[in-house]
Amino acid sequence: SIAILLYLARKFKTPDHWYPSDLQKRARVDEYLSWQHVNIRGKGSKLFLTKVLLPLLTGQPLPPEKLEGVTEELNVVLKQFEEKFLQDKPFIAGSEISLADLVALVELMQPVGAGYDLFEERPKLAEWRRRVEEAVGKQLFQKAHEGILNAKNL
Repeated sequence: SIAILLYLARKFKTPDHWYPSDLQKRARVDEYLSWQHVNIRGKGSKLFLTKVLLPLLTGQPLPPEKLEGVTEELNVVLKQFEEKFLQDKPFIAGSEISLADLVALVELMQPVGAGYDLFEERPKLAEWRRRVEEAVGKQLFQKAHEGILNAKNL
């Protein structure tokens, strides 16, 4: 949860870039962390549930029109994310990675795990993903997402 991430960042005095002491950068992180609950998380999770879990639980294929609607909802918030949060910056809060970037990418990996490559036709988003992966380490990133990326094989 966001609350535990913020608690851990404060308790263990993580490097400043994760949860910046600069008020403007911190406000940017806080803004994203508040926005993402019903947007990136809500729509990304909905696509994952609709495309992977519901068919698994019900044994019924998903109606294509339902998937189209859910995918379009996600596409709307992805556009908002690129325009409002990434803009022309390397990371959400500026030139360094923060908890906002980490939370954002983790949430976006759910639709990817459902087989929807949302980075394919979004070069700005794909470049941001590459920067986040490099900042945390590609091997760690892959290990952390191993389960979700294999979910579509259930």
